[in-house]
Amino acid sequence: MEIAPRIIVDRNICHGAPVIMGTRVPISIIVGSLAGMSMQEVMCEYEITHEDIQAALAYAAEIVTKTELIELAGT
Repeated sequence: MEIAPRIIVDRNICHGAPVIMGTRVPISIIVGSLAGMSMQEVMCEYEITHEDIQAALAYAAEIVTKTELIELAGT
């Protein structure tokens, strides 16, 4: 099922983690890799396009925006 442009979720692919359509590359791997690698390195390492990376970043930004923090008692 496509959940965002270029991003799908399929319980038979990577245990249902969001991945780039047509690949088995999880969004979390792409975003995490960008913490220490250039876009070009990530594109080469995972055989994805610049557009795939942009889609992953847009999806991650959307998720962060929708995240609600819950304060735990005693913290």
